[in-house]
Amino acid sequence: MVRQILPKTQTLYEQDYYLWIRTTINQLRAGQFSSVDLDNLLEELETMGRREKRTIESLLIKLLEHLLKFKCWDEERERNQGHWKGEIRTFRREIKKALKDSPSLKPYILEIFDECYQDARTEASDRSQLPIDTFPVVLIGSLEQILDENWFPE
Repeated sequence: MVRQILPKTQTLYEQDYYLWIRTTINQLRAGQFSSVDLDNLLEELETMGRREKRTIESLLIKLLEHLLKFKCWDEERERNQGHWKGEIRTFRREIKKALKDSPSLKPYILEIFDECYQDARTEASDRSQLPIDTFPVVLIGSLEQILDENWFPE
């Protein structure tokens, strides 16, 4: 006897993500809460929160990496300091915008600051091909200094 396998019925979420978003927004605005695909909506909201945290973490690592190169990569400072300063300003601006949109992420930055600094040391070492010991183990500045648009390490 041959059993026929029926194709799995796809949800709107699986068929057309953008249409699912528009439909969900319209259902919520219309107060049609019982029609909302709650499982997928909750998963999307959780994913958005994780993405915000990853973005802040990535920006902080990049900022710290460029500050470390600016401070420690003596041979390249003269030639690259303009580029590094531009990148430092860009990362600071992006972090400030993210914190303005989501001020509750400020404690998270404090929580990950030390780990991000160590990751930045590794990145700076990899990109410069200098020994990791070139870059100080101890933080080169406080979080307030790191985010201060006018502060650059000596």
